[in-house]
Amino acid sequence: MTSLAERYCAISSRIDSAASSAGRNRDAIELVVITKNHPASLVLELLDLGATNFGENRDQEAKPKALEVAAASVGRDYRWHFVGQLQSNKVKSALEYASVIHSLDRESLLQALQKAVEMRTSQLDVFIQLNLTEDSGRGGIQPAALKPFAEKVLATPNLNLLGVMGVAALDRDPAIDFETIRAASSDLQALHPAAKYISAGMSEDFEVAIKYGATHLRIGSAITGNRQY
Repeated sequence: MTSLAERYCAISSRIDSAASSAGRNRDAIELVVITKNHPASLVLELLDLGATNFGENRDQEAKPKALEVAAASVGRDYRWHFVGQLQSNKVKSALEYASVIHSLDRESLLQALQKAVEMRTSQLDVFIQLNLTEDSGRGGIQPAALKPFAEKVLATPNLNLLGVMGVAALDRDPAIDFETIRAASSDLQALHPAAKYISAGMSEDFEVAIKYGATHLRIGSAITGNRQY
């Protein structure tokens, strides 16, 4: 069985190779290690290995973990990313530790975030999550509705729109969805050039995502291994 250090180094090497093959600057690609279902001790081990970005998808698990990590890592530089669907009534709690929200996916969440950041002295980084299916009931903004929704985000002073986020389907070639994400990113940049980042790519498909311009990779099990909780 491989160790955490071996898995982390192996994924880092694969990211390096994929970036080189795509003719991209490796420094423009950020690895967000998804630590859901794993204890704070694993996050601390990853910090020692050089990881600085960690992702969670449930506030109930993430908040106490973040507090535990903070107490054990005073003075260390790292960031928490919230990558799952965020309930509007959990926004205030999540913003106590998360500095990036990858899943701004609906009007009600935008309204909750607008209220929560009114009195902030610094901006909150956000990605707009895309719905890559034909099911309007799924989370995310349809690509055709991206621009009008983005305009509302951009009108909120304390929200910093980084770009778009998407999850490729498991039942088809991920390149299909990554091309849709890349096209949506181009549309968004026509509206706001600074929103040039793409959160895409997971354990199974991150190398393909890199070919299509992903800047933030959300990789969990390939690094963390089997769930510990």
